[in-house]
Amino acid sequence: MATFKGPAIKLNNGIEMPGFGLGVFRSEPEKTVAAVQSALAHGYRLIDTAAAYMNEQQVGEGIRASGVPREDVFVTTKVWMTDYGYGQTLRAFDRSLRKLELDYLDLYLTHWPVPSAFDETVASYKASMKLLADGRVRAIGVCNFSSSHMRNLIEQTGHIPAVNQIEVHPFFIQSDLRDADEALGIITQAWSPIGGIKRDGEKAKTSGNVLDPLSHPSVVQLATKYGKSPAQIVLRWQIQLGTCPIPKSVRPERIAENIDIFNFALAANEVQAISALDTGERGGPDPELVSPQTFPVTTHP
Repeated sequence: MATFKGPAIKLNNGIEMPGFGLGVFRSEPEKTVAAVQSALAHGYRLIDTAAAYMNEQQVGEGIRASGVPREDVFVTTKVWMTDYGYGQTLRAFDRSLRKLELDYLDLYLTHWPVPSAFDETVASYKASMKLLADGRVRAIGVCNFSSSHMRNLIEQTGHIPAVNQIEVHPFFIQSDLRDADEALGIITQAWSPIGGIKRDGEKAKTSGNVLDPLSHPSVVQLATKYGKSPAQIVLRWQIQLGTCPIPKSVRPERIAENIDIFNFALAANEVQAISALDTGERGGPDPELVSPQTFPVTTHP
């Protein structure tokens, strides 16, 4: 069984989180168990799921089948918008634990800000604070929060999240938001870290531009130089940028490839060259517009 070779990141409450992980967004339940087993066998120690992904049960099965001790696996899940509110979030947390068949979580995230009902977002986060105080989760954080959302949340709760999980890839680097997170001592975690949201989204079907970071000449040239795949170049860029990337895959060979990035380093000017590919255009939803009505997902039972 491989051990984790990547960096450990100290969160603002003192606990350590692996600096690289497996995401399971859109991983079909029937493929998730094997994906989690494969990831843990190849040295991953962070698994990121969510109530809205509908595969928490399979993530738990994969962890148990892996043979890796529970205390060595950092498990993240998220509360979905339809469960926002104080009591609803406490119940949603219990439901997630039951599906995962775990006694505690390592990180519990508030999945989206809902600007049109931010009071409910705040109430949900306050429930996460209670779970943290009760020792049922080791750290709490948010996803997709802008710096203004973050300021409002901190003002209303008096608590600084440990993690902000946001869209970050070479075509959307979010440097101002990452800087704002860093100034507050918040770790930026990168979803869609190699730009899959750009390749697979609706905009990719209607634009004539190069939307795949993995096929951009700057990335391809570096892959040739270092004898790595374009995905490995981009993931190494994420590490040197200071994010915690959580690439998704259900293919064992891709899972193994993605984590094989800790035996080389990009030069500073190469990191800058990849960052210069930024278009300022996100591939995923605009957090200002997200609500349970725009994304009607049922996470029960």
